[in-house]
Amino acid sequence: MSNIFKKIESLLPKALIADRHIIGREISRIKQSKAKTPPDEKINKRLILLEKKLQRSIKKRSWRKINRPEPIYNDALPILSKKNDIIDSISNNPVVIISGETGSGKTTQIPKFCLAAGCGIDGKIGCTQPRRIAAMTVSKRIAEEFGEALGNSVGYKIRFKDKTSPNAFIKIMTDGILLAETQNDPYLNEYDTIIVDEAHERSLNIDFILGILKTLLKKRKDLKVVITSATIDTEKFSRAFDHAPVIEVSGRMYPVDVRYMPMDSKFENDDDQTHVDMAVHAVDRLFKKTHSGDMLVFMPTEQDIRETCELLKEKIDQNATILPLFARLSSSEQSRVFSQSMGRKIIVATNIAETSITIPGIKYVIDTGLARISRYTPRSRTTSLPVTAISKSSADQRKGRCGRVENGVCIRLYSEEDFENRPLFTSPEILRANLAEVILRMISLKLGDISNFPFIDKPALKSIQDGFDLLNELDAIV
Repeated sequence: MSNIFKKIESLLPKALIADRHIIGREISRIKQSKAKTPPDEKINKRLILLEKKLQRSIKKRSWRKINRPEPIYNDALPILSKKNDIIDSISNNPVVIISGETGSGKTTQIPKFCLAAGCGIDGKIGCTQPRRIAAMTVSKRIAEEFGEALGNSVGYKIRFKDKTSPNAFIKIMTDGILLAETQNDPYLNEYDTIIVDEAHERSLNIDFILGILKTLLKKRKDLKVVITSATIDTEKFSRAFDHAPVIEVSGRMYPVDVRYMPMDSKFENDDDQTHVDMAVHAVDRLFKKTHSGDMLVFMPTEQDIRETCELLKEKIDQNATILPLFARLSSSEQSRVFSQSMGRKIIVATNIAETSITIPGIKYVIDTGLARISRYTPRSRTTSLPVTAISKSSADQRKGRCGRVENGVCIRLYSEEDFENRPLFTSPEILRANLAEVILRMISLKLGDISNFPFIDKPALKSIQDGFDLLNELDAIV
């Protein structure tokens, strides 16, 4: 019997990661039970079944190695200048941090660099996106670059929709989906590589994922992690992941003319002027003075978007297609912004359009400089979603939505002095969230004690205690 144990253990490294861990744990259990009771026919049968399962897994892994798609690159993208550096870093390090400017091509090319580095054979290459629309459009683009239909080598998974084949090599998903998967697969054995894109957004989901990955790296020596963003605080992330290497990539951008228009003469004597009025006026004037180029207008709320669209429909002639874009829209409605239209397109969006997705044809960006950003007030113990000024990095992300294929114009509906006085980054959600909600969510996700969880930015102990005090007052925890 010792021979079959040795045989199975020698074959384990040739299997898929998921099966490797499952079969390895089962072998350990059998060895422990064997030490207590003499081997019997049941143990022999279990070992035979395990060996068969292992052989099937080895065949699947061999198939993946032979059929791994050959990466096809777009040489026009700036990130290709760092291709060899990135591939070498992924091959030689457990964690790599890539800071790529808007337009560099990082979102679509890095999964292919991972393939070239030998990833995607032992398990899938998983890539998280903050939003559904980004997961769908990015997966479709990568599949097109492979010359395949979506759902073969490349797929996506969002809530209520899974377009991923069991044989997929690259799986694009929302960060919420990956978090949910940790419930049934706490070691994330489905993947041999995890890419966390748009990490600068620092939502709770992203911080939870980064903390989970930091813990997993100690338990899974076979896991690769790539953290990417356009405006990341690279030093902070590098320190958090044991001084992981940082690669910076410049973006391919056509010149963008930034114009500050805090107050138009039309509104100088109008005390009721709103950011909606200013944006509508800016679009109307641009539309009349120019003859080509689509426009992207950033608004803070869904209500603002609807109001702006209605006002624009009254002012703009029939040669324009006016489209809203916000998170609550269905996937099919969101996808309309990428479709061809007869006239010029005017897209009015929340910060859903700020990162990850590239809407073709955008020449003009009108930025109100505002967004809904959640904030917890400890004194009243309430969480609100006030409309507040965005950070410099968010404003630059918005500017980067134009200037992709030709010279662009970004009109900021606030002053240059206002811009210069804004913080560089938006503070992480963990530092402005109700920690009672965070603690409950961590309990639900089985992430352990909040005080010991490896957040990139740890919340203050007093805030944690206040969270527990509130939950105890509500009898929400035992």
